[in-house]
Amino acid sequence: MSAVEARLEKLGFTLPPPPKFPSANRTAGVLSENLLMLSGHGSGLPNLPGVRQRGKVGSEVSEQEGYATARAVALMMMSTIKEIVGDLDKVVRVIRIFGMVNSAPNFERQSAVIDGASDLFFEAFGPEVGQHARAAIGVAELPQRFAVEIMGDFRVRL
Repeated sequence: MSAVEARLEKLGFTLPPPPKFPSANRTAGVLSENLLMLSGHGSGLPNLPGVRQRGKVGSEVSEQEGYATARAVALMMMSTIKEIVGDLDKVVRVIRIFGMVNSAPNFERQSAVIDGASDLFFEAFGPEVGQHARAAIGVAELPQRFAVEIMGDFRVRL
């Protein structure tokens, strides 16, 4: 077990199966030299307390549920990373994440929702690797009414 997975286990998490994309024209991630770029993740989330895969944050989904959902999305992203590079300890830097929140009108706390993912990356990878650049935006709709969708860029050691 990798050191990152051991930290996740101490936090009460295990990696779910990686997501499968429905079309051959796209993939969960692309590795170009030492840069891994992940597609938007938001489906097939693990059944964890507070996770709400679908709905508008600020009306159907609470901010706290959005935070839990963003954490679950980060776990899915880590599962994809492990599938592509073989070991989470090969991540040498979480470079950037871009979080989209399916927001109800007048909901303005997208940043607090995406903190769920940012906090988990920071806790799992540690401050030197896990601290990252980030954007968090509200959108009117996401595919399949996902509450949260996140994409990210990671520097890896091959």
